[in-house]
Amino acid sequence: MKRTAKYVGLDVHQATTVISVRDTSGRVIAREVVATDEASLTGFLGRMRGSVSVTLEEGTQAQWLHDILQPVADRVVVCDRRGESKRGNKGDQVDADELSRQLRDGSLRAVYHGSTHGASLRELARSYQSVVLDTTRVMQRIKALFRARGIKTPGTRVYRPAHRAQWLAKLPAGGARFRAEMLFAQLDLLQELRPKAKARMVGEARHHDAWQVLNTVPQLGPIRVAQLLAILRTPWRFRSKRSLWAYCGLAVTTSTSSEFLIERGQPVRRSRPPLTRGLNRNHHPVLKQIFKSAANGAVAHPGPLQDFYLARTERGMRPELARLTLARKLAAVALRTWKTGEPYDPTYLTVNQR
Repeated sequence: MKRTAKYVGLDVHQATTVISVRDTSGRVIAREVVATDEASLTGFLGRMRGSVSVTLEEGTQAQWLHDILQPVADRVVVCDRRGESKRGNKGDQVDADELSRQLRDGSLRAVYHGSTHGASLRELARSYQSVVLDTTRVMQRIKALFRARGIKTPGTRVYRPAHRAQWLAKLPAGGARFRAEMLFAQLDLLQELRPKAKARMVGEARHHDAWQVLNTVPQLGPIRVAQLLAILRTPWRFRSKRSLWAYCGLAVTTSTSSEFLIERGQPVRRSRPPLTRGLNRNHHPVLKQIFKSAANGAVAHPGPLQDFYLARTERGMRPELARLTLARKLAAVALRTWKTGEPYDPTYLTVNQR
């Protein structure tokens, strides 16, 4: 190959990876199918001359591929193509060609993949989140089992081992009772694992430089701070608070059309405001849950955050919108304290964050 810029698209699968290479003119100059392993991928890219830019879609193997390709490529872009309109046929080679074309055109939406620093904390945070989700799922299945037979299960009494025999006696002998016993056994195991996963995650997060300063923000607490550190990694990936709001699913989506009129031969923007269409759907669900639950906790406890919420409801803002505003404010304050290294100050609630 000539010593010119190359744009490489990788359509990655478990066993094989389809590769498409374009030059600066946009012409496909090479296509290849290789095994999805480090030696095959780095060997193919290592034979290229000139600057090499590589792209692949976000997925299970994205972080691993990003880390092994970075040393042999000038640029590695992990992209998110969800929401794109699909036209024509679907195939591995078609997808690889489209990735290399979009990489050359600069039309890809990049996903952040930083260094391997903090990899242990990320794995521990995923372990804790998995245990929490599995525990919730098993608890819902237990209640659904009783509810399907007209047995009411208010509160959390049904989960307590001391009352378990009493609840099992309400089920008919046979498959239903055996299933309940299996679900209770799963719940006992998960409840035993949960504090262990929490302790390991929080213990690892304490070694992070931003641990102390983020813990000064009200309503975040050790678990939420550990999850923030694991998911966000660094505050410098967000240029402003609005970028963080979009990543957390707290950005308001607007819609408008026919924005201009012609007056005296010149285009003039209409004065009508754009219509809101709710919050952005493409976001990180755990982060959204962190800041929304923190806002709900702040509303229930007296203090500056509750005063911030009440001041907006007294002005006529709907309670759900006031809670959303408070969640956005908490996200902005957390980003500011993390970037500056300064402890939380209640005056942050009135200063415009950038």
